[in-house]
Amino acid sequence: MKIVVDDKIPYIREKLQMLADQVVAIPGAKIASADVKDADALIVRTRTRCDEKLLAGSKVTFVATATIGFDHIDTDYMERAGITWTSCPGCNAASVAQYLESSLLLLQQQKGLQLNSATIGIVGCGHVGQKVKNVAERMGMRVLVCDPPVGSSDYVSLDVIEREADVITFHVPLTREGCYATWHMADEAFFQRLSRVPYIINTSRGPVVDNNALLTALCEKRVRDAVIDVWEGEPDINLQLLKQAFIATPHIAGYSADGKTNADNMVIQALCHHFHLPNPGRIDPPSLPDGFHFTGDPLQLYNPIKDSEKLKNDPSLFESLRNNYPLRREKI
Repeated sequence: MKIVVDDKIPYIREKLQMLADQVVAIPGAKIASADVKDADALIVRTRTRCDEKLLAGSKVTFVATATIGFDHIDTDYMERAGITWTSCPGCNAASVAQYLESSLLLLQQQKGLQLNSATIGIVGCGHVGQKVKNVAERMGMRVLVCDPPVGSSDYVSLDVIEREADVITFHVPLTREGCYATWHMADEAFFQRLSRVPYIINTSRGPVVDNNALLTALCEKRVRDAVIDVWEGEPDINLQLLKQAFIATPHIAGYSADGKTNADNMVIQALCHHFHLPNPGRIDPPSLPDGFHFTGDPLQLYNPIKDSEKLKNDPSLFESLRNNYPLRREKI
């Protein structure tokens, strides 16, 4: 068996080599049809578009993305071609929640946001949104949740969040069609409707927030500040928005070692199930450096300001910073 894998998926290669005769690691953006023609399985991240152009005429019967999102996978083609595919829902939910917790603490410390008297509006309450809800409640915030597809009686409409939230954070998949389309969910009209002057946080998908509209809203003081991890046009991002944002990071909110190993284990399990192979065993995240002493401050485990400074200092490094992201743990 031959497996082609994105070379930036950490920790997984040793287990794959226990399952396959040949494991070929290639940068995700450079995986081409010639690379997968004689492969049985393909394991990717969001940088690889998996569609007919890539997979037609290949031997591939299994595709896995080691991410929660799958908008880079042409699911209609997969069904037509009889290719089994899987993503990793929830794998990095705790990592994104950690990013939100640290960002909220920094907004309190550096921007004067009083968390115990603030209202946070969470748009989307799946795996990630639920964990963000738990974090916000633990920090003493009033929590409003909007998730129209779920329609829980505990949830509110988006217009309530637009009226009442001091912080609005997005945790929805990217969809362009249908009654619950999320492409440019936060557009110029959205920012015009805001009753308060909130902080905007986006860790979902870049186009969920119209980046130009957000920049205008920041400049016109309709938005107090922004925390942005995902961008339209990555890696060619809006440099003015980068400059204006309080925290600006290169799509790494979910990039903890814990989240990565969660995804690895989900991919391995699905791969073994598809090919009827014995599971070679669980992958565990690496330990923190010797001598690390945790004082209980979440910012000691992760401070997004450091990642933001690196990106702001040199935006051309977006892909490099993302692809070579250092060890980060969610917990001890």
